[in-house]
Amino acid sequence: MPGKVDVRENAGFSMENAIKMATNHLNFYYGDFLALQGVSLEFYENRVTALIGPSGCGKSTLLRCLNRMNDLIPFTRVEGQVLLDGEDIYDPDVDVVTLRRRVGMVFQKPNPFPKSIFENVAYGLRVNGVRDKDRIGERVEQSLRDAALWDEVKDRIYQSALGLSGGQQQRLCIARALAVEPEVLLMDEPASALDPIATQKIEDLIDQLKESYTIIIVTHNMQQAARVSDFTGFFFMGELVEVDETKNIFTRPKVKQTSDYITGRFG
Repeated sequence: MPGKVDVRENAGFSMENAIKMATNHLNFYYGDFLALQGVSLEFYENRVTALIGPSGCGKSTLLRCLNRMNDLIPFTRVEGQVLLDGEDIYDPDVDVVTLRRRVGMVFQKPNPFPKSIFENVAYGLRVNGVRDKDRIGERVEQSLRDAALWDEVKDRIYQSALGLSGGQQQRLCIARALAVEPEVLLMDEPASALDPIATQKIEDLIDQLKESYTIIIVTHNMQQAARVSDFTGFFFMGELVEVDETKNIFTRPKVKQTSDYITGRFG
């Protein structure tokens, strides 16, 4: 692609934080369709990286590559590497259940289970073999606190999660992801189905959570990307066009295509 900027040649920001995850010349195929092409991108520990670009550009596909959710889709294929702490998550010896505990995911629409609030958060712990009731209770409470939801639900924790508002349900799903103590949190349009007040709560929460987690967020909302992220990568037609510190992407992008997208000339 003309004008494409490789992340490793990008404007020399220096980071004290370690690289937590990275993709190296990543290609991803749905059957014969090449959905991601040559994506090399680094994600820094305790930082928020936003992925932006028009619909169908590969953002969510990339996100699902980072915890192998695409493995569940027939006739898909991966080339290149996805590294977590320097180890390739597509190595045949990698345990996918363990990987998905380390790299949690929150989806676009809140998807609470038809269970109590408590059991929603406890679910991942039980799947991962935790049986100690005291340990489960402690993790449920702490996860709800970390998701800024505890004070709103502590008096009805054994009631159905389906009775929560949309914003509360999304924070519950974040609590569910946090309960198994992941290292990386993937968020696919986590506020797109929410009203402005609930969206603000999610954005405030992201800012708090990055103190403990590496966060990677897909968003169509460029104002949201500007507000919550430290780094932003712009994708177009399956390629990473440009990545830089967020303030640079939104004020002085190096590629005209990036500038055209963030100023609304296309997309």
